[in-house]
Amino acid sequence: MSSQGPRTTATINGRPIHGMLISFPIVCFTLTLLTDFAYWQTGILMWQHFSSWLLLVGLVMGGLAAIVGFIDLIGSARIRAISSVWVHAVGNVLVLALALVNSLIHAGDGWTAVVPWGLALSAATVLVMLVTGWLGSGLVHQHGVGVSPHE
Repeated sequence: MSSQGPRTTATINGRPIHGMLISFPIVCFTLTLLTDFAYWQTGILMWQHFSSWLLLVGLVMGGLAAIVGFIDLIGSARIRAISSVWVHAVGNVLVLALALVNSLIHAGDGWTAVVPWGLALSAATVLVMLVTGWLGSGLVHQHGVGVSPHE
């Protein structure tokens, strides 16, 4: 590897946009699992409403992060050459697909919007996110994607 990792295409002042956006869906989808669990344990409808809004925000921000990640992917042959980037990308599309289906289920009324399928989909989303997050971390820390040397 050269002294500098593969540069990302979508940046603001040299800083990768994907890295700025990706925190939002991670937090939203993780909190969705927690609010689904809270609803399952308490039956308080407020938690189901929180889950629905968290899914919406996570999907919007995840969609933006996916677009920016795609721009980075098609914009750099060095990034495309890393095999784990493809698993990371496909895994994140799976995360968004799971969250979208989960959002549609959460659009239902009350208990059946969360138990059992909403809760199961929230857990599956978080589990897949753990894998894709680990792969994304490897892209930065092992392959230096988007990392520029100190000047």
